[in-house]
Amino acid sequence: MTDKSLSSLARMLGVLDLFNDTAPVWSAEAVAEAMKVSVPTAYRYVKLLVASGLLQRSAESQYSLGPRIIVLDHFIRAGDPVLQHAVPFMKELVETTGFDCVISALYGQQLLDTHREYGSVPADLGYGRGRPRPLFLGGAPKVILSCFTPSALHKVFDQHPEAIAQAGLPTEWSEFRKYYSSIRKAGHYLSNGELESNLAALAAPIQKADGTVLGAISVVTTVQRMAVIDVAKVAALVMRCAADIAIRVP
Repeated sequence: MTDKSLSSLARMLGVLDLFNDTAPVWSAEAVAEAMKVSVPTAYRYVKLLVASGLLQRSAESQYSLGPRIIVLDHFIRAGDPVLQHAVPFMKELVETTGFDCVISALYGQQLLDTHREYGSVPADLGYGRGRPRPLFLGGAPKVILSCFTPSALHKVFDQHPEAIAQAGLPTEWSEFRKYYSSIRKAGHYLSNGELESNLAALAAPIQKADGTVLGAISVVTTVQRMAVIDVAKVAALVMRCAADIAIRVP
């Protein structure tokens, strides 16, 4: 395949990046405008994506994401090495605490929840599998970032100054690094109302012995329920669960 063909393929697949919570449906004309291509080119992209099942025609001249993505998500779950080993431990953690249990992972610089086991009183989560979460709010992203090397963390720091400030985190590098170092040293993080005002989460990183960060495991409940539990005891359970998962992932 030539460089030109690869470039065209990349642009076509870029159409999928246009879909989000605020824009779940697009016309070919809107695609053309957003991607700065001609309308005939946009129609060609859309036609090929519909033929592959990645898009579907949802209304007159309107397109939404297609059923092929649902099928692919099934295979993503089946092939996820962390989930293959994590689910039994998640179920055990739910049974012990009564809280929801969530696995999260970082893909590029997008934090995504990949699986959730429901507790006795399921939390009303605004985020779920596939919906990107903020990178600097909540327990899961903070324990993951705490495991980054200084150089990798500095790169994140340099790339997101506004988001860091909006999250109320230190805007000076030395203090930013110190903040995450303290989380790394603790081995867990308790988030109270950071991401969703009524919810609390206690998270620990899933990290292999060589330093590779596979993701994070969290227990989630209401702020009120979290306030009356033995945090140290639950933190120990979550960290042990994270370690049990990590040693089993190839």
